[in-house]
Amino acid sequence: SAGERLDPSERSLMRALAYGTLRYHWRLSKTIDAHLNRPLRQRDRILHSLLAIGLYQLSDTRVSPHAAVTLTVEAARLLKRPQAAGLVNAVLRNAQRTPPVPGEDDLEARWNHPRWMIGRLQSDWPDDWQSILEANNRQAPMWLRVNPRRTTVPEYLDRLDGKAESMPGIVQALKLCEPRAVPSLPGFADGDVSVQDAAAQIAAPWLLEAGGQALLDLCSAPGGKAAQLLELARPGTTLTAVEVDATRSKRIEETFHRLGFSATVKVADATDIDAWWDGQSFDSILLDAPCSASGVIRRHPDIKHLRRPSDIAALSQLQARLLDVAWRVLAPGGRLLYATCSVFRDENDRTVGEFLRRQDDALSNLVLPNNNIQALMKPCEHGFQVLPGSGDLDGFYFSCLDRKTSRPDDPGT
Repeated sequence: SAGERLDPSERSLMRALAYGTLRYHWRLSKTIDAHLNRPLRQRDRILHSLLAIGLYQLSDTRVSPHAAVTLTVEAARLLKRPQAAGLVNAVLRNAQRTPPVPGEDDLEARWNHPRWMIGRLQSDWPDDWQSILEANNRQAPMWLRVNPRRTTVPEYLDRLDGKAESMPGIVQALKLCEPRAVPSLPGFADGDVSVQDAAAQIAAPWLLEAGGQALLDLCSAPGGKAAQLLELARPGTTLTAVEVDATRSKRIEETFHRLGFSATVKVADATDIDAWWDGQSFDSILLDAPCSASGVIRRHPDIKHLRRPSDIAALSQLQARLLDVAWRVLAPGGRLLYATCSVFRDENDRTVGEFLRRQDDALSNLVLPNNNIQALMKPCEHGFQVLPGSGDLDGFYFSCLDRKTSRPDDPGT
């Protein structure tokens, strides 16, 4: 309710402080601990968050040190902790004078990620784990997707006064030089443009390359990839979008309405095939599977705090079930594009590898849709990985799976 009374610039500042404090939690916590004589009581843990916000302003923003200290001390009083004002003042001023430097063995404070996540990245990407962590700690740019049914990329770039840049190989993408409020984007309400990271824009052209007019988007929300499929699809193409969450399904429909598209949106658990499938096969399927979202941490730093090691095994089991369901409804000769915004191999290449061992009529197609994106892609055994920050993109995994026109045991082969 307090946030509703703030103007847009104040809300933006609050969001920046919250995101920054989450992003650098481990370093900030190390600093707080170094300047406390004893740990805070559990009932005073809110002071830890307040100190972290104050320290973040001192170390990572252009807020003047005097203002950062004064306002943080005042906030302690607003939190009904007036007795803590002296403590807050002392910690912040001492941290200004002697900021601790994380040691080489203090991985969490040095890289601002939980130890289990660092270890998994070291194992999965031994040559790239440091660059992944560094990218995760940077603020992501704002990418747009230009609707070719309404305008062109050069025309829309002119409407932005040239304050954006295009991406070779990702033909609808523009990266803004500076982020701006979505409603202020020229033609947004009319469907001229959408907000979508350029890595996510790789999926639709790749899937449509195989042809076919009956499309399925499983786990579709928030609907950006489904909308792009409709922007690029040939006349007569039909799209079915399946999403388990009713609220998120409404967002898909709102996106279609803004862009002027018509499609079938079904609210159902994708693994419950009888709840949404009418028995008609699909020519092409996009499975943007639920995942750890470890490739989009730079946009959502809370992922570092919310995700647990046990989540990965549970998610990979769900991904396996979704792959099997998608394969059941894919027509012979059809294409399934499996995608996640994860960088963990257990959710990506290993999940696909196990799927290929289960399905003898599945082929892994390792031909990229165009050579201009080759530099962005890390080849894997069964697909390709875009690492966070590569080309200033989010982290995404793609595996293109083609279905044989007949099974090996089919008498007609």
